[in-house]
Amino acid sequence: MIQQSSSVLQKNAPIGVFDSGVGGLTVAREIMRQIPNEKIIYFGDTARVPYGSKSKETVTRFSKQILRFLQSYQVKTIVVACNTASAYALEELEKETDIPVIGVLKPGAKTAAEVTKNGRIGVIATEATIGSQMYSKYIKELNKQVTIYGKACPLFVPLVEEGLWQDPVTDEIAKRYLTELIDIDIDTLILGCTHYPLIRSTLGRIMGDNVTLVNPAYETARELKELLISKNLLNDEVPKLGENQYQFYVSDGADKFKTFANSIIKYGILSAKTINIEQY
Repeated sequence: MIQQSSSVLQKNAPIGVFDSGVGGLTVAREIMRQIPNEKIIYFGDTARVPYGSKSKETVTRFSKQILRFLQSYQVKTIVVACNTASAYALEELEKETDIPVIGVLKPGAKTAAEVTKNGRIGVIATEATIGSQMYSKYIKELNKQVTIYGKACPLFVPLVEEGLWQDPVTDEIAKRYLTELIDIDIDTLILGCTHYPLIRSTLGRIMGDNVTLVNPAYETARELKELLISKNLLNDEVPKLGENQYQFYVSDGADKFKTFANSIIKYGILSAKTINIEQY
């Protein structure tokens, strides 16, 4: 039997993706669309969600446990598909491992800095992401002339998780949150939480045609593809029929997760397994 070289094994290795819960599925969905040959190991920390109201120390500790879990699958890269974990834990995770780790903040910040015309950029996110000021930091590194307006929108996550994507309640809450951003004439809005792309049409309608919505999930998948190409790690083999290309793990409530996941990912999630993340 001819042994495969380590580079072939690496190319064929899965990508690890994690989030505090279901929001990161919007990132996984973009990876599936943009780089369809890749395998994905997804972990949603559904037992300990939300991260947005937790301390930096706690989010970092959780993220390191998940990193160790994903590394047990010999992943070739890790995507932190959670804005809060990207803001709080990314630098610590990079110190813990040799494999490339990318978050969702920098790709979104980069696009926003490039597309704004009037230099007024809005960021909507969880309280933790807004409080971290990391979007402002990254955008200012790229374009010092801009002004960034952050707005915490904590009610969007539960509304999305309840499936109220096209609902008068969501419309009403969105109008309340976004009015002040409309009043200060932003021309670019970063959807700074991975749940928010699921209500993108509502947000776009309220903000109007003159505001560009930046979806970090889309931008992260794009950056991931570029990273894999640059490191010669892009999987050039089409997955075999019957191969378990996408695997999903959660820390609690696998059935509820599976139902939600199947509503947004049309690639057939056959199962989600519950694991004890505290072991890692």
